Amino acid sequence: MLTNIGVIAGKEIRTYFASPMAYVVAAAFLAITGFFFVASVSDAFSEASIRGFLAGAVFFMIFMSPALTMRLIAEEQKLGTLELLFTSPIREAEVVIGKFLSAFVILITMFALSLFFVLLLYIYGVPDSGPIASGYLGLILYGAATLAVGIFASALSSNQIVGLVVGAGILTALTLIDLISERVTGTAQEVLNGFQLGASFSVFDLDSFGVAQGGHFADFARGIISLGDIAYYLSLTGVFLILTVVVLEARRLR
Repeated sequence: MLTNIGVIAGKEIRTYFASPMAYVVAAAFLAITGFFFVASVSDAFSEASIRGFLAGAVFFMIFMSPALTMRLIAEEQKLGTLELLFTSPIREAEVVIGKFLSAFVILITMFALSLFFVLLLYIYGVPDSGPIASGYLGLILYGAATLAVGIFASALSSNQIVGLVVGAGILTALTLIDLISERVTGTAQEVLNGFQLGASFSVFDLDSFGVAQGGHFADFARGIISLGDIAYYLSLTGVFLILTVVVLEARRLR
């Protein structure tokens, strides 16, 4: 099983670096997060932290993660190679995990490149290492969850653009559901509150960006590591990966 996962992941990683997609997405990620980082530390009495970078990164990943994953399964369906995988001794779970790990490696690579911002903080300021470490931990967990959502969206259609739109739509819905629940009443509010997903994806800070703070990621940005927060993102990642496996198994039975 591990051998099959490694082969699939290695193939997809090579495909990423052989195409301009990974480079374009990485450049856009560093440019956008760099803008947020500079904006957050450019004031005369600004705090030496990466909270601006984190806010920009999480916002951009709503669109970046579906862009990274939109071709992983949709392209297999379009080219007809997914049926070949089904006829080989490879399980659907191995396919999904292998493709997820390839996108995760690309994501970690981009995060590693962003450590340049942290280096600048240590050169020109005296930052607190705790919130920086916890912030990156939260970003990795959040990124894994968004990639899982993107892969699930990619499995729903052979059209990559559909996968991109659906993935970004799901992540946007998860981000806004708490905001919507505060503005509706009655049964609709009870249903939305029952999911408790919007607050978990609410990652922006009130002081820096003028919007409500809260949710699981906000704790990571403040230097707080909670097992509940970690379990939430790991569970969300697992749920969407399992849903992707279910979609592929249903397609095999057709």
